[in-house]
Amino acid sequence: MSPCAAAARPRSRGGHEESASQTAGPYVHIGLAPNAAGIPMFGGRDFGAAMIAGDPAGPRIVLTCRVLDGTGAPLRDAMLEIWQADAEGHIPPRDPGLAGWARRACDAETGLWRLETVRPGPVAGQAPHITVMIFARGINLALHTRIYFEGEEANAADPLLNRIDPPERRATLMAQPGADGGWHLDIRLQGVDETVFLDV
Repeated sequence: MSPCAAAARPRSRGGHEESASQTAGPYVHIGLAPNAAGIPMFGGRDFGAAMIAGDPAGPRIVLTCRVLDGTGAPLRDAMLEIWQADAEGHIPPRDPGLAGWARRACDAETGLWRLETVRPGPVAGQAPHITVMIFARGINLALHTRIYFEGEEANAADPLLNRIDPPERRATLMAQPGADGGWHLDIRLQGVDETVFLDV
């Protein structure tokens, strides 16, 4: 796995690149999160609607995020898949109260998405983090990235963070604590503060 800064650009596969007609269309919410698109299905709950499936161990947190395009405008029709370890660092989680996987559709008005979960534990020498896969129009091959927690002591020894060069770009993966006790991070697809994306 290596950091890659090729966000929102066509991916080359053996010398061939995607054409415009091969990129994901504007129907991500309809296809993957129909209830979020106002289409009632599956009893009103989209797949992956809840990360917390019971009473998991560990501190509860609320993570909010926006996906921003190259102009800084929020993508209001993006959809994200999210994976994480339980509070003890097991992935997939052994805690029956934590699903370990969720989907979030960006709000159609604000572009914001919100996840109620528990703070994950460190995984096999890696700092606590949440893995995110982004689906949106113009992106056929989903983008992968991670969300770490600013101020976490284990960040200094995290093998992935330490491979990001220049080191200043590690900040693009750091959720910041808010005054309300929650955490927030914006994912930027392009631009000066472009998020570090990963080839997986």
